[in-house]
Amino acid sequence: MIKYLSFPGLGIAPFHIDRIAFSVLGRDVAWYGILITLGMILAVLMAIRLAKKEGISADDITDFAFIVILAGVVGARAYYVIFTWNEFGYLVTDGSFWHNLGRTLYNCVAVWEGGLAIYGGVLAGLLTGFIFARRKKISFLKIFDILAAVVLIGQVIGRWGNFINIEAYGAETTLPWRMGILTYGPALLDNGNLALTQELYVHPTFLYESLWNLCALLIIHLGLYPRKKFDGEIFCFYLMWYGFGRMLIESLRTDSLMLGNLRVSQGVGFLSCVVGVMLMVALLKKAKKAQTAGAEYKPVYAEGTDKEPAAEPQTDEEKAADEAEADRENGEEKGADGNPDEEKGE
Repeated sequence: MIKYLSFPGLGIAPFHIDRIAFSVLGRDVAWYGILITLGMILAVLMAIRLAKKEGISADDITDFAFIVILAGVVGARAYYVIFTWNEFGYLVTDGSFWHNLGRTLYNCVAVWEGGLAIYGGVLAGLLTGFIFARRKKISFLKIFDILAAVVLIGQVIGRWGNFINIEAYGAETTLPWRMGILTYGPALLDNGNLALTQELYVHPTFLYESLWNLCALLIIHLGLYPRKKFDGEIFCFYLMWYGFGRMLIESLRTDSLMLGNLRVSQGVGFLSCVVGVMLMVALLKKAKKAQTAGAEYKPVYAEGTDKEPAAEPQTDEEKAADEAEADRENGEEKGADGNPDEEKGE
């Protein structure tokens, strides 16, 4: 079967995009992988740029990027496997012990066959960032701010991989910007063309999320980061913005990971938003308290509270005694060196 896409309300006729971009030595390279890789490269370049503003060396960020990308892929795959364990049957039990173990492990790590969840990648990235910051003795909130600012690049670009794969779309709709999914085959028409077997018009939720993340990316890099007031501010904004948007967009999707009757991503989005608000309030109070304490300290220090108290005014007798003492000292100085001829006679 072949699937075509269209946007009839926008005047875009049906078209087909092959999921495979090209092949190398018999191995297919998918557009999804290319887009994810592009997003990673751009994210690393942006992270190096932001690290300079945070006083973090480019070498440290490069080392961190390698570790966090690996951890992110593992986390994203683990998250997906955990919540689709029964649905896709990762556990193999129809052979010998070693056969079953090998096939089960293969199913769990086969990211090339699809199945990554962004929340798992973000959680793994944050944990890795915290450990890395502690070992390098860098503020983990600075690392989290950088992560939040660059992970959006991958999310904006990566959603277009979902578009090419024709996945992560929403429920049926008649809105002007609806996306058409037309499936052809396997029957043939009289003219030899494949027959249209299914026609759906759905919410392009991949586009909703990509645009939502693009807005956050622009707000962060054009507004928030240049005016950042405290460490953790960008991270908190990311949690609130992405969590709130994902919570709404997920309600439109038909392929959500489920835990009973709960949409997992929708629940995690709500939790992310709440945590972001609470953390923002706590860090903002802490920053204001530190700023107020610093403002009060400076004038106190400038006034010099440790200076000696001012001398009391003198009485008339004390002034006269001081003047007499000064006259006596002046007279002694004249007697000692006031006559040049006496010095020559000596």
